[in-house]
Amino acid sequence: MNRFSSVCFVAAGLLVACSGFALSQEGAKQPLRLVQTIPLPNVKGRLDHMDVDVKGKRLFVAGLENGTFEVVDLRAGKWVRSIPGFKKAQGALFVAGLNKLFLASGDDGMVRVFRGDTLELLDSIHLEPGPNRVVYEPKAKLVYVGYGGKDAGKDYGEVGIIDAQTDKEVGDIKVVAHPSEILLDNDGKTLFVFVSVASKLQVIDTNKREVLSTWPVISERPGDAAFDESTSRLFIGTRTPAEMVAMDSKSGKEISHLPTPESMDGVYFDAARKRVYVSGGRDLQIGFAYAYQQNDADHYEMIGKVPTRAGAGTSFWSPELDRYYVAAPATDKEEAAILVYAPQD
Repeated sequence: MNRFSSVCFVAAGLLVACSGFALSQEGAKQPLRLVQTIPLPNVKGRLDHMDVDVKGKRLFVAGLENGTFEVVDLRAGKWVRSIPGFKKAQGALFVAGLNKLFLASGDDGMVRVFRGDTLELLDSIHLEPGPNRVVYEPKAKLVYVGYGGKDAGKDYGEVGIIDAQTDKEVGDIKVVAHPSEILLDNDGKTLFVFVSVASKLQVIDTNKREVLSTWPVISERPGDAAFDESTSRLFIGTRTPAEMVAMDSKSGKEISHLPTPESMDGVYFDAARKRVYVSGGRDLQIGFAYAYQQNDADHYEMIGKVPTRAGAGTSFWSPELDRYYVAAPATDKEEAAILVYAPQD
């Protein structure tokens, strides 16, 4: 074999080896597969939180800077309409049992209630500036919404309590500052309130409507979070540094720290696969969704970094539909869209 042939042989071998390595890495690092892109026409600016009507196969998407909530028909795979009239559209909550859609907007301090099937406006609840995250407790039929803080010119935040049947505010709970995320346990007895500006987590007894514990979060600016009640683990996305923190929900002890996307803006737990998904990328040239495998309550490993799109920060996981949705804002080259991912086992 001459020198040229030897070089070609070695190069070919390396190419095959590298290709095989790349393929194996791709297989190992792609726990989410893009299966659909649904355009959101004429929607400008940042996109925020989402919720889903499982039976009706509709996704509701906050067009924060667009002043709208967008409605996507997931069965047909297309945008169907906008709901206008919001100032800083943020939290969305669909309650199938009551046929109601609760939509929160931060700058006007409003939670508006729409009939679920027709999207006819039923009621408007005026709180104070800052309504953001919204969660539902089905046993007591209560809606919890975080608001207040600097948005309302106050040095503390609040969690408002709304009777979901009458659409009336029935109470509020004072917290250290504006809530960035709120989570409920399955019994509806414990509310976890994450406060980004204070780098704290407050644990609330919903029966007493008072704070039981306040825990620091070592990595600063905790934002979105998820909860695995079966292992008593909270999964917290932080921004300084960008990490996914696993925390004991009973003691506040931090169990694990793993790197996560910059500009984190969505954390969800896939209970069937024991995975955590974290999305990020707002104001960045490329967004990512990171996936972590929960090997047991105390051990986690990153299993994939899935590129999404420029500026794509927020996400939503639907266990019922087995789909992961990432909201991608419009750019100079592409219109806004919902990226639909299917988990890969």
